[in-house]
Amino acid sequence: MPRPCCAPTKSSLEHLAISMKASDERPRATAGSLDGMLHLEGGPFRMGSESPEAFTADGEGPVRRVTLSPIYISKHAVTNRQFAAFVRKTGYRTEAVRFGWSFAFRNHLPEALRGPSPPGTPWWVRVDGADWAHPEGPDSSVAARPYCPVLQVSWNDAAAYCKWAGYRLPTEAEWEYAARGGLDQKTYPWGDELTPAGRHMCNVWQGKFPDLDLGEDGFTSVAPVNSFDPNAFGLHNAVGNAWEWCADFYDPSWHIGATQFDPAGPPSGDTRVMKGGSYLCHESYCWRYRNAARIGTPPDTSTGHISFRVARD
Repeated sequence: MPRPCCAPTKSSLEHLAISMKASDERPRATAGSLDGMLHLEGGPFRMGSESPEAFTADGEGPVRRVTLSPIYISKHAVTNRQFAAFVRKTGYRTEAVRFGWSFAFRNHLPEALRGPSPPGTPWWVRVDGADWAHPEGPDSSVAARPYCPVLQVSWNDAAAYCKWAGYRLPTEAEWEYAARGGLDQKTYPWGDELTPAGRHMCNVWQGKFPDLDLGEDGFTSVAPVNSFDPNAFGLHNAVGNAWEWCADFYDPSWHIGATQFDPAGPPSGDTRVMKGGSYLCHESYCWRYRNAARIGTPPDTSTGHISFRVARD
């Protein structure tokens, strides 16, 4: 007998069932302090983007109506000061510390420290001794940057911090809902214009990437976590400044046909979702300092432009 028109396929029903199970089994956290946290009511919002600037291959679209439960989310990314307290009290050694090296942005390094670059990204160089406390190598320090976001942290490091502090990483849907600040289908947390009335609203690259950053927004590297006005929900620096890890495994098409109620991403994968872009993002190369933008990164990766914020139920 032929399948009735528009009837769901067996595979689509299986996909929906798996995604619903992943949603039901997503990690919960209720022990973390509420200091510095925002309570968001949840509810429906339109997630994703189909605008011309969207990266189709990343899976930004299609736009879908997602409904979320209430959550708490931090006003800003975890700072060096907060992460230092975690390390001091637990003795935790980040993956970059254990590896003995990490990647740093070449323009922030003296020539003598510039090691080999990965293929296709000559602006990143290997630096022995680079880690969260020494983001540009052993001669650098976060001592003068207590309120900048902690950098050089992998997804695994972020998850370890969350477990210690009683939090969890936000899901991608929660992160995007919070970043949008109640605005429907806007490009940025404040609207559609990058610099409304000529005012800089986030820390991204101005100039010619990767050779010249004019620093017109006041920064040519990472900025303190509260450097720009918050969005309507109270989140600071949701886009720009530093990429932020999310809980979800990354897949460019998983969300198509998946549950739209507290979606949690696929149950497994090789990479994790990052959102928000960083101070190194520029329209000519990486226009991902947008609410809907996303990228997948291996969970043991740590560089000089990756951080995270926390959430709890």
